[in-house]
Amino acid sequence: MKLFTQWWTPLHGEKLGLICVVHGYTGESSWTVQLTSIHFAKAGFIVCAIDHQGHGYSDALDGYVAHIPDIGPVVDDCISFFDAFRERHAPGLKAFMYAESLGGAIALLITLRKKRVGKSGGGFDGQKFKPPWPLEHLLGLAATVLPTWRVVPTRGSIPDVSFKVEWKRKLAIASPKRYMGKPRAATAYELMRICREVQGRFEEVDIPLLIIHGGDDVVCDPACVEEFHQRASSKDKTLKIYPGMWHQLVGEPEENVELVFGDALDWLKSRALGSK
Repeated sequence: MKLFTQWWTPLHGEKLGLICVVHGYTGESSWTVQLTSIHFAKAGFIVCAIDHQGHGYSDALDGYVAHIPDIGPVVDDCISFFDAFRERHAPGLKAFMYAESLGGAIALLITLRKKRVGKSGGGFDGQKFKPPWPLEHLLGLAATVLPTWRVVPTRGSIPDVSFKVEWKRKLAIASPKRYMGKPRAATAYELMRICREVQGRFEEVDIPLLIIHGGDDVVCDPACVEEFHQRASSKDKTLKIYPGMWHQLVGEPEENVELVFGDALDWLKSRALGSK
């Protein structure tokens, strides 16, 4: 399986640290995520990212785009790439994970799988992915018998409820690699399992955390990140819920984007430079 990776390096000045980017379910490391990565690189961070299996420019399992019947190999891919990249391009620098949506859960699984992350920090958006009854009760059977069946309904078009600014929504939809279909049965079942596993292990998380979330997010439940912040064992943990903002914070009006990513960079720089 060929997996697409890319990275961005500051052209001038001191390298402050390494940021490993973990994109969400319908995302990819290019397009809008790339804009975020470039923003961090301009601020002095080396940034690297990988397209998960079946996403972006990476190969798809059995040819099915955005199909994740097992999150294990995705976590393995991230660990393998991030560790190798850090050793080769950023030895000695503090490392952080930046994750969006489902990527937040993947970042937590990476942390729980390899507790040696140590000084690294990770962002977690939470994830609420719960199909309505009775499909919820039949999903395990559907995932076994018809794993690629695109039956699972979502709450409207994800871009429509994620990007508040219209031109940014159109930009996201225009991505040639963005998946716009319904989740397949095995994928939906796995996402639900991931949610249960991660929520059951919140107390095991002890790395520094910055959790940012839109207060009007209807894709991922703000209550989940509030619970995560409360239960996480991290001594250094910050929760910022921005009233009125939606799921994709980069899809907000510019003044909101500047506020959110200004807060994120302040947090990253203070930890990278050792003031926290």
